[in-house]
Amino acid sequence: MEGRLSWIMRAPSRWVHWSPLQGGMQAHALLEKRYPKAACYVVQSSAPQRARAQQLLQTSWWKKALGSRPSLHFENPSSPVEMLWANMCLHQHADPQALMQSWHGHLATDGFLMFSCLGPDTLRQLRTVFAQNGWPEPCHAFTDMHDWGDMLVQAGFAEPVMDMEHITLSYSSPEALLGELRQLGRNMHIGRFAGLRGRHWHQQLLADLRQGLRQDGEAGRLTLTFEVIYGHAFKPAPRLPVTGQSVIKLEDMREVLARPRAPKAPGR
Repeated sequence: MEGRLSWIMRAPSRWVHWSPLQGGMQAHALLEKRYPKAACYVVQSSAPQRARAQQLLQTSWWKKALGSRPSLHFENPSSPVEMLWANMCLHQHADPQALMQSWHGHLATDGFLMFSCLGPDTLRQLRTVFAQNGWPEPCHAFTDMHDWGDMLVQAGFAEPVMDMEHITLSYSSPEALLGELRQLGRNMHIGRFAGLRGRHWHQQLLADLRQGLRQDGEAGRLTLTFEVIYGHAFKPAPRLPVTGQSVIKLEDMREVLARPRAPKAPGR
């Protein structure tokens, strides 16, 4: 995902890192290295998560004295930014369309959004095990990348570019597999099991995972597929409405008038 930033020539001076605790803290250092002079705003959904992100990302006093890192803020930006980075959080949101519109509001004109999320082929082996036992789904359904592109346009973005890849992870045991899944998110399926499972169910789950997910080609390890969707899109300049009677915001009028005009063709 970070490598895709090479496709975008404009370097942001201010950017938002959206929910780094959910998306992985490792990317933050790569982004700081790519944009060493850009100010960053870290946005988390709750005060405890914001405090945790600040604990992990805040600069030591001697680095502050040397000025070796760009400014880092743990709050929503007070004015629009040129880039919003959101890794692995869109598929966990109950209202992704509203989240996209929120991202759109944080971006300046010609600013761009970079995001990733899980696609519909994710955990297909685990879904098969649950279906064979007649259990409710282990997780909610994930959205196809083409639908994400349509939702971006509906949220006001332009030129969405979508891509995907399948990643296969292997595990030494079903306990290790389930432990990692707990860290990746939660089951938001409306038909999920409402109560607590018993010890017998848990032992059966472990046994079925050993049998259903084992691959001989991987030295007997358990394999699980993840479909990762990558997307980026730009915030276009606002269009002036053309009606019999139009009401135009002063800020929109200033932004349109400030845009450079294309040179006239010779002879015109």
